[in-house]
Amino acid sequence: MTALITAEKIAKTFTLHMQGGLRIPVLSGLDFTIDAGECVALAGASGSGKSTFMRMIYANYTCSQGNIWVRHNGARIDMAHASPHQVLDIRRHTMGYVSQFLRVVPRIATIDIVAEPLVVTGCPKAEATERAAGLLRRLNIPETLWSLSPVTFSGGEQQRVNIARGFTHPYPIMLLDEPTASLDADNRAVVLALIGEARARGAAIIGIFHDLESRRAVCTRSFDISEFQVAA
Repeated sequence: MTALITAEKIAKTFTLHMQGGLRIPVLSGLDFTIDAGECVALAGASGSGKSTFMRMIYANYTCSQGNIWVRHNGARIDMAHASPHQVLDIRRHTMGYVSQFLRVVPRIATIDIVAEPLVVTGCPKAEATERAAGLLRRLNIPETLWSLSPVTFSGGEQQRVNIARGFTHPYPIMLLDEPTASLDADNRAVVLALIGEARARGAAIIGIFHDLESRRAVCTRSFDISEFQVAA
């Protein structure tokens, strides 16, 4: 199997500069690997560090210690020490991240927001738009809304737009933070199908799934992050 992510001896401590430099250790000694075609559920109680670890993989958070090796264009890049240019290139071509919240520039049309991850890779605009439209249809976003900004949409609609955007480009690595939260049964089934299709093409997927049924439907194994949580 081909490991797309390998984390070695990861530790994370937050420093609260507004609280006199108070240091709060969160994770220590974390080792993790994921191969192509796997979907791994991060397990552990709320506050155990699941989202923190995912954000370190994506380089939103720095690592206090350790390395996170990501396979990108045939090379292994350490996200813990990568340059901003490397991080941007990995996010553009190799690693997608679907967060719980949609953050977009107001006044940009939904169809353009969903197509953008393909456009920035050099995909022709018409092809990217066609792919975006197909995902919006699958996720039951009415076509009458595609020309509007999603900032005024309902929470569920925004979540589905966010998911469509995350699946537009066929990323080799995908990070999913509660992708099925608050979705009705029909739309949850669509998201699970998208995850299954990504796995089938060889994507390595790391997800946080509080819905046990969804976890069982798409995940190949679980990884209990609480084993590496630093006791308060």
